[in-house]
Amino acid sequence: MKIACQEGLAPGATLREKVANMEKFGFEGLETWGRGLAGRVDEIKKALEGTTIKLGSICAGFGGCPLDADKSQRDMAINDCKEILKAAGDLGAVGMIFVPIFGSPRIPDLSPLADPIKLEKDLMVLLGQEMGETAAAAGTMLLLEPLNRYETHLIKRLEDGVEIAERIGNPHVKIMADFFHMSIEERDIPASIRAAGSWIQHVHLADSTRLLPGYGHTDFKSGFAALKDVGFDKYMALECGIPGDPMVELPKCVQYLKGCM
Repeated sequence: MKIACQEGLAPGATLREKVANMEKFGFEGLETWGRGLAGRVDEIKKALEGTTIKLGSICAGFGGCPLDADKSQRDMAINDCKEILKAAGDLGAVGMIFVPIFGSPRIPDLSPLADPIKLEKDLMVLLGQEMGETAAAAGTMLLLEPLNRYETHLIKRLEDGVEIAERIGNPHVKIMADFFHMSIEERDIPASIRAAGSWIQHVHLADSTRLLPGYGHTDFKSGFAALKDVGFDKYMALECGIPGDPMVELPKCVQYLKGCM
């Protein structure tokens, strides 16, 4: 397992400075934002050149909404995602993190034909198959992210993500696990990780407080043990608040996480 940091959390005036600090702190991977990624490929490659830091993941960054009632919003989201996936492949990233919808359903209830949840899942499978082909061609992955009940109504637990990924049936469509969301939605985080198994291809790290690991009550040791049990060896990226000076808190967090491993 490799520890990564989101670009926005790392101190530095330029991406090169951020990467240099990440390397000094002991990180191994970078997670960056997907918006405008195609235009940043050269910048990112130059920033990583000659360092031990690799680009691990791309965090969303698409416009529109894949499950909107308005087709123009769906088309915008899918076209943006395809562009991001192509750039992610060029950069050697594991994958692009994908949340299909925030908040409540936007598709009308067509019962008794189908309720919004069934319609959303069926649509997500079709769109996932389409984006999965792009991911496969690019040599990267589409990573479905379960959120908590306060942020979405659809994919909230790891098993929800696995259900959709299984139906899509493309090895380039997997899921990711976020410790903050799991602390709300999963009754037993290690058991949920073991049940999801090799479907997990990326991890987000935040404590129960949504601050750096170590500033809440999440049991990372048992979660990491479960990840090892399922053979997870990819990136775990910080996505959280920093309660203090990043130059002090980030290297301290790396040491804390290594201790939990």
